[in-house]
Amino acid sequence: MTESSSPPLADLLHAAVTTVGGTERPGQTAMAQAVAEAIDDSSHLLVQAGTGTGKSLGYLVPALAHGERVVVATATLALQRQLVERDLPRTVEALHPLLRRRPEFAMLKGRSNYLCLHRLHEGVPQEDADEAGLFDPFEAATPTSKLGKDLLRLRDWSDETETGDRDDLSPGVSDRAWSQVSVTSRECLGASKCAYGAECFAEAARERAKLADVVVTNHALLAIDAIEGAPVLPSHEVLIVDEAHELVSRVTGVASGELTPGQVNRAVRRAAKLVNEQAADALQTASEGFERLMELALPGRLEKIPEDLGYVLMALRDAARTVISALGATRDASVKDEDAIRKQALGSVENIHQVAERIVEGSEYDVVWYERHDRFGASLRVAPLSVSGLLREKLFDDRSVVLTSATLKLGGDFNGVAASLGLAPESPQDPEGGEETAPRWQGLDVGSPFDYSKQGILYVAKHLAQPGREGSRADMLDELAELVEAAGGRTLGLFSSMRAAQAAAENLRGRLDAPILLQGEETLGELIRAFAADARTCLFGTLSLWQGVDVPGPSCQLVVMDRVPFPRPDDPLMSARQKAVEEAGGNGFMAVAATHAALLMAQGAGRLVRASDDRGIVAVLDPRVERARYGSFLRKSMPDFWYTTDRNQVRRSLAAIDAAAKAQGA
Repeated sequence: MTESSSPPLADLLHAAVTTVGGTERPGQTAMAQAVAEAIDDSSHLLVQAGTGTGKSLGYLVPALAHGERVVVATATLALQRQLVERDLPRTVEALHPLLRRRPEFAMLKGRSNYLCLHRLHEGVPQEDADEAGLFDPFEAATPTSKLGKDLLRLRDWSDETETGDRDDLSPGVSDRAWSQVSVTSRECLGASKCAYGAECFAEAARERAKLADVVVTNHALLAIDAIEGAPVLPSHEVLIVDEAHELVSRVTGVASGELTPGQVNRAVRRAAKLVNEQAADALQTASEGFERLMELALPGRLEKIPEDLGYVLMALRDAARTVISALGATRDASVKDEDAIRKQALGSVENIHQVAERIVEGSEYDVVWYERHDRFGASLRVAPLSVSGLLREKLFDDRSVVLTSATLKLGGDFNGVAASLGLAPESPQDPEGGEETAPRWQGLDVGSPFDYSKQGILYVAKHLAQPGREGSRADMLDELAELVEAAGGRTLGLFSSMRAAQAAAENLRGRLDAPILLQGEETLGELIRAFAADARTCLFGTLSLWQGVDVPGPSCQLVVMDRVPFPRPDDPLMSARQKAVEEAGGNGFMAVAATHAALLMAQGAGRLVRASDDRGIVAVLDPRVERARYGSFLRKSMPDFWYTTDRNQVRRSLAAIDAAAKAQGA
């Protein structure tokens, strides 16, 4: 059905909202209308839709009504599952009588998310099996280890599952177990060469996506599709990016590369049995040189590639190229399952060649640095200085793009986020009335159904000492203890580092009766469930809690941020980006560090009010939010809570909120 013959958008939205048991909201209606207009005129739209707006229906209804294929990309598994298991089935059912068609939908993820039947039945190539220390088949029949039990459960599950999707397996298995039954796209034999190609779960998911009207995927797969030039998503006319505040980070991750001694050694072992001795020795020698160099590597950015590193990388690149040629020219029929082993070796060596060559070429648009991890040792990393040009070129061409999130306006406007996506501050037209000089886009803030100024208070503890880079903050811990006690627990503590979260948990466990849960002591899902189940409980943690907690009701009535979450001063990529802005005449601190902090603080503050009857306080224990010049930018990026620096007022408010919750039996 064409868009012109569709029923009025208002009727479609009303039908969808009624079916899901919700109520129509002005913000949702405004969003749906704006999405429909952007699709109709092939322009782009940034929509800030606060919690409770119903933004999923706000974009699904106009997209389904238009009748063209749409790809929806999200950042989190939770939203992907919500769309496929709840929102899309209900919306399709509601719109079917009006549209007189039943749109199909499907979920598509990267290949490593699906069970590989070849790996499951033929086993891991010998090199990986040796590394993993896997038991022999007799032990596997009666496993005593957790790994053995997981693998047997995966084998049983393979006979039951229709999707082979790891996320459909409950309870889940460890990453180590899953790695034994999955492959990356580089390792995959391809459906035509694989004995199990006709039954392949990943290929079946791709086929379903080709037939679907709506394809739900993730930011990483969207980035791979756009960047690598080998399409993995079906052609589509409309792209909707939900949780769009995460997109730049996910694209940066996909566009980054890494080399470690362990990774290079693994590639050498995989290739050694498949190529001639000369090619294998050259790669082995280059690997040893790289490993020796990495033993001495000090963390930090490499603004210029040192001469010794340059020689080692060129040796790695050239040796890898020789091995790649040799792998393509030889075959050994005596090697069991040789195609799978060869494909895995080829993928490993190609990655080394690609990253080494990229660093040797030394693009001015790349940042290169050493990292050192206490457990995994040193690594050499490369990432793009900016992905804005990449996104402008690859994302906004030949399709209408809608980007939405609860946090897209930072400091009061969309310009910061738009710039990071490759969009100009406005949608400029040629002054002579000619063609447009940049992608056309519009920013729209549809607000939230919540009355933030009456439901929440933003408190900044301006009397505290400014936090330093190191050392404990005794005054902050005292303030935190008093706030938690006044709130009767009910606290989500968001910390800028794991060390700070651990110190706060240890300190408060010794002074308060309230149970303190700490991220890392249990799975995140279990921690959130325990936090929601007992109103007296507090939950302390770092980054994933700033963005991943949805606990409406009396269990979360105080959200505390220990300090402004600026990037680490020694973060090579963020420092390089800040320097680049300054060299171009801009304000690097505001464009990079302050924008990064504002986005996280907006997300963190958004954990407080998740329902219309929620009440509470966001407390920032960093006086810079009040005292520093950039403080107003940070405050404007957060929900429009009633603002105060009066510590006594906050304690009275917390006590009143706690008393009201106890009176209601919470």
